[in-house]
Amino acid sequence: MQLQRFELKYVVPEEVALAVRDFVASYLEIDEFGATLPNLSYPVHSLYLDSSDLATYRATINGDKNRYKLRLRFYENRSDAPVFFEIKRRMNNTIAKQRGGVRRDAVDSLLAGQLPGPTHLISKEPRQLVALQNFCRLATSLQATPKAHIFYMREAWISRFDNSVRVTMDRTILCDPEPTARLNTDLLRPVNVFGNKVILELKFTSRFPDWFKELVRVFGLMQCGAAKYADGVALLGEYTIRNAFSFDDAPKSDNVPAPSVKESELPKFTSEAEVGALVK
Repeated sequence: MQLQRFELKYVVPEEVALAVRDFVASYLEIDEFGATLPNLSYPVHSLYLDSSDLATYRATINGDKNRYKLRLRFYENRSDAPVFFEIKRRMNNTIAKQRGGVRRDAVDSLLAGQLPGPTHLISKEPRQLVALQNFCRLATSLQATPKAHIFYMREAWISRFDNSVRVTMDRTILCDPEPTARLNTDLLRPVNVFGNKVILELKFTSRFPDWFKELVRVFGLMQCGAAKYADGVALLGEYTIRNAFSFDDAPKSDNVPAPSVKESELPKFTSEAEVGALVK
């Protein structure tokens, strides 16, 4: 489990996001994965798993103080690119994450109930095996299956010294019903969850930095909820999520490629060090 973190969310217009970028650049540096990409942003894809009665979605909309989400995070379509099995927990006002990088060819068997082992992982770190084991245990207890594909473009700013402070801005947040684990970046019939708004997140451990306080004051930011999966499900409707048909059964003319950059421009996540960097 990572150190407990606090995450404060704000929904802002693009012009405010651009001004925040200039402000934040005085304190943090751009994440290396987005530094050379358009708008300093890299694509993020997450496949959310949930029970048949959408238990994790309901925990969010009900405001449960202790809740979690199960998701598979991926960044590209390459067959050798890792897939991250991730648990994101909220405990009162803090956030904690566990995740393990899994070989793509092991995903289907793990979701079908195979016991997780070291051979499924791309890293030999014990904590990643523990994360994968915990993920599979929770998924089995919920009888969780794929429910929704969430996509967005992320601009991330990180501390020059450690991982204690991080600022992210997420744009073009799309939600698509997805009942299978095909793990493809194409979308079928996505909805734009927050329109042209940007989701700004201030993330920190322990103490709220003084310059965060100044940022909030200068731009008149108002903290709010912005749950990509829960808000996406609410927008699409529970019936749509529960009764989604597979991508392969849909008319091909409806397939929508997610906004992206050229495959050659994407960072290749192959080493254990690179995998570890994405846990931030």
